[in-house]
Amino acid sequence: MTASETLTELLAKWSDGTEVHRRVMPLVYSDLRRLAGALFAKERPDHTLQATGLVSEAYIRLVDGGPFDSRAHFFGAAARAMRQTLVDYARRRNTIRRGSGFERVDLEDWSSVQAEECREILDMENALCRLEAIHPRRAELVKLRYFAGLSLEEAASVLDISVSTAKEDWAKAKNWLKERSEVK
Repeated sequence: MTASETLTELLAKWSDGTEVHRRVMPLVYSDLRRLAGALFAKERPDHTLQATGLVSEAYIRLVDGGPFDSRAHFFGAAARAMRQTLVDYARRRNTIRRGSGFERVDLEDWSSVQAEECREILDMENALCRLEAIHPRRAELVKLRYFAGLSLEEAASVLDISVSTAKEDWAKAKNWLKERSEVK
C-alpha cells in the first residue's frame, strides 16, 4: 500500500481482484478476528468452528462482493458473510445430525449440545428473516450487533442513524425477536 492509498481507496478498488484482496487482508484481519472472537465468546468452548475459520470463510465470501464505499460498508458486508457462514454451518450440522448417509456414532452429550446450538442459530436466522421483511433497519442493526459484535454506537454509524434511534430500534428488535423465538 502506498503512503497515499487508504483502506477506503483499496476497498473502492475491491473488484480489481486478487492483488487488492491481498493488500486489504492485513489491514482488516485483526478487526475481523476480533469480531469473530466476539461471536464465539457467546458460544460453548468446544465449538467445532473457530474464529479463525469463520474469518477465512467470511473473507472468501467477500471476494465476490464489493466494491465497498467505506470501511463501515466493508464491515457490514463482513458481518453478513459471518452470519451466513454460521447459518450454513448450522444447517450442515443439522443435516449431518439427521443422518445424511453418514455412519451414526453415538456421542449423546456432544450431539445434544451441537443440536441445540444449531437450533438456536437457525431459529435466529428464521426470526431475522421475518423481522427483515417488516423492519429491515432493525434487522440490520441486530445483524451488526449480534453477528459482527459492533457496539450500539458503531452500528448506528454504519446505519447512518442517531444513537438514540439505534437504542430504540435495538430495544424493539430484541423484544420482537424474544416474543417470536422458537427456542426458549
